[in-house]
Amino acid sequence: MRVEWIVVAVLAAAALYAIVVFNRLIRLRNLVREGWSGIDVQLKRRSDLIPNLVETVRAYASHERTLFEEVVEKRNAALHAMRVADKDGAERALQGSLGRLLALAEAYPDLKANQNFLKLQDQLSELEDHLQMARRYYNGAVRDYNIDIQSFPDVLVARFTGFREEPFFQIDAAEAARPDVRFEGRAP
Repeated sequence: MRVEWIVVAVLAAAALYAIVVFNRLIRLRNLVREGWSGIDVQLKRRSDLIPNLVETVRAYASHERTLFEEVVEKRNAALHAMRVADKDGAERALQGSLGRLLALAEAYPDLKANQNFLKLQDQLSELEDHLQMARRYYNGAVRDYNIDIQSFPDVLVARFTGFREEPFFQIDAAEAARPDVRFEGRAP
């Protein structure tokens, strides 16, 4: 009789442990989703700002049509990317195009002095700061979540209940660097 109670107690403790781990993994997964939502909001705000920025620059540099088309194309690709990896790659490409668009202002002193352009540039800079904070929050949530689902014995509960690793959202340092821009017909 005593052995049966011990077995029941061990099974009850294991079930209670599994419930606690499962609930913690649910909480962590929801933090990851919340973090992704924060990134998504900032990316949407930036995408909404880009057409205004492009139109302002276009008024001063109408012959740079291919750059404008590239920025719009990359913006659309970023808007339609669904998975984290796809969104990550699309945002890297858009970031490079935006860098070239902003560098274009250096070639046009009137554009650099335009109040509308300056305001849009400030808004974009502020959005990039918010995006960096959202990315940090998301990546921290992903880190904690991935550690929990990879750690023993939690990994047993995670695998049994279908929890999978989440990818980080990151930009490589080389891709985040300011691009070197040269315009045809202009001195470097």
